[in-house]
Amino acid sequence: MVPSPPWHFAGDVLAVEFWNDPDISVQTLPAGIELDKICPGRSVALFTDYQFTAQNSEYLDPARYQCRGFSVLLDAMWKGSRIAWCPYCYADNDAALMRGWIQGYPRKFGAVHQTRTFATASAASAPLAHDSRFSACMSAHGRLLVQARITLREKAECLGGLLDRRIVGRRYFPRLSAGWHDTPAVDELVRCVSDHLLITNIWIGEGELSFPEAYGEELEVLGPLKVGRGYRFSFSYSVTDIEVLADLTACSRG
Repeated sequence: MVPSPPWHFAGDVLAVEFWNDPDISVQTLPAGIELDKICPGRSVALFTDYQFTAQNSEYLDPARYQCRGFSVLLDAMWKGSRIAWCPYCYADNDAALMRGWIQGYPRKFGAVHQTRTFATASAASAPLAHDSRFSACMSAHGRLLVQARITLREKAECLGGLLDRRIVGRRYFPRLSAGWHDTPAVDELVRCVSDHLLITNIWIGEGELSFPEAYGEELEVLGPLKVGRGYRFSFSYSVTDIEVLADLTACSRG
């Protein structure tokens, strides 16, 4: 299901920055991580449409290695360092789901869609141009969980404060053996490491974002109090490593 690293990714992103209630978002943080007091509650909603390969031309198996995903990144702090904590993450593909668990992303299955642009000019291809509009949504178990819209205003040379923090997640694998259910085999805070990161075709504009309430889900607790800029860009990067910040199994044994 998951070939050995290095892993390579390339795709398109729609992103919307937003602010949620700090008193609620702080409840998504594990021990040792704090909200960034300078910008409490600031978050980013990311919709990705990408393909993957390792060393055996996996991109030629698009049914297995193309993926659409959604994640939330929350501005936070770890021992004085600015980080982006990932409390929620969804993907539409089992290979991506497993890669995410290995990397520390709390991925669940979800159906993710976003407006695409193509090389040919057409009314059906949203152009990368002033006033062009893009939309994205994510649903799970037949229920709409996120909806976003972006109106492009200007091309930019950089993301201007978006994704300028290293992403931190939690690798957690429980035990099933009787008497060990509350003693996980793996419980680590990890900082993601990306190699050869390239970002291009950056457009910035106005964002709209909503998290409809849905039975059995909790994503709406991070619903926006305020919505900021919207972004559309393309990316590529590779993964060969991860940085373990804390072994929480060792902390629990201590």
